[in-house]
Amino acid sequence: MRSVEDHLALITSAAVMPRPVKVAISEAQGLLCAEEVVTERPLPGFDQAAVDGYAVRAVDVVEAGQPAPDDLDVGDTDVDIDAAGEPMMVKLPVVGEVEPGSRTPTRLQPRQAVRVETGAPLPTLADAVVPLRWTDAGVQTVRIGQSVDSGAYVRRVGDDVQPGDVAVREGMIIGPAQVGLLAAVGTSRVLVHPRPRLSVIAIGNELVDIDRVPGPGQVYDVNSYALAAAARDAGADVNRVGIAERELSRLREVVEAQMIRSEIVVLCGAVGGAASRAVADALGELGDLEIVRVAMHPGSVQGFGRLGRDDVPTFLLPANPVSALVCFEVMVRPLIRIALGKRQPMRRVIKARTIGPILSVEGRTGYLRGQLMRDERTGDYLVQVIGGSPSGTSHLLAELAEANCLIVVDSDTEELRTGDEVDVMFLAQRG
Repeated sequence: MRSVEDHLALITSAAVMPRPVKVAISEAQGLLCAEEVVTERPLPGFDQAAVDGYAVRAVDVVEAGQPAPDDLDVGDTDVDIDAAGEPMMVKLPVVGEVEPGSRTPTRLQPRQAVRVETGAPLPTLADAVVPLRWTDAGVQTVRIGQSVDSGAYVRRVGDDVQPGDVAVREGMIIGPAQVGLLAAVGTSRVLVHPRPRLSVIAIGNELVDIDRVPGPGQVYDVNSYALAAAARDAGADVNRVGIAERELSRLREVVEAQMIRSEIVVLCGAVGGAASRAVADALGELGDLEIVRVAMHPGSVQGFGRLGRDDVPTFLLPANPVSALVCFEVMVRPLIRIALGKRQPMRRVIKARTIGPILSVEGRTGYLRGQLMRDERTGDYLVQVIGGSPSGTSHLLAELAEANCLIVVDSDTEELRTGDEVDVMFLAQRG
């Protein structure tokens, strides 16, 4: 029996990033950048106001807010005071207004002010902006109650990015900030590693699609829908092929067709015994699909191989929907995340204390459905197994739908008591 770690190492060694392609930046979010995006022009491209207010020369408002001296000439038209020792207000004529997007050059003369909005081009000779809240918001004349330093509340040319700077580096995951920066420097398309293409194929003569009524001995095809959803959640570009005939030559044709369009192929069903050997034999011309027993539960028996001329990683997962989804979480999802360039391809694992006994299978790592919660008083994580028994072995899909975590029980542990500490793997958060 192969350990989970050894089987996972075999799988992750097959991870290959898809070849880079150019995409619109609106489609690049979450993808791995495959080039160094070098800026050709500065950002901002011109001196601009960082706040709503008045563009001024800092030297013209240096007296604003200072205590008035005893010998100040109260007839000075540029200064307004109530009495000696009180803060002075500097009065300047307002000679214009500039809005964002203005293309008309504005020139400021000494002892003047220009009303500006955030993002507006700074008038010539102006070297600072007085925020609106420090003024009386005058229209023809403005009274300014606080001085500013040169450069205050101004975004200078190239403050953010200079020509030749790298805006987005190769190997960086493109998130909202990177998309915004690419737009800001005028890059409409970027080279990325695309999402890995994954095909899901269900195998079984007993399966019918959900738009048909099952006959005697037939069941709905659950796995191709569930696994396709899990693959999308992991970040793959998914093709749900649906149900493939178990007739071996036809199955080989279906799988071979998906090798051309996929970086990963997932088959589900026909695991164990003669059925799995027949599937492996049918795909023998494409490569070696190894059926192994992995030291985990549920989903001990599973298959993996690299098939086709491109050595496409190919999985054979159990027919049971719960086992299939657990195997996908543990084995397939990390491969997708690695192909996406994620630095942490595994789900987050934390420690939690059990609030009831948990049984597992000695010699196998258990991945049991659980509900994770937080103790309001201590802040500790608490977890309980979902199901009618402490082992949580019931293969009910409804129970997995209620789970927000997988309880990871070591292979050398057969029983956990109430209050014991255990590893817990977060699943996707529900709203």
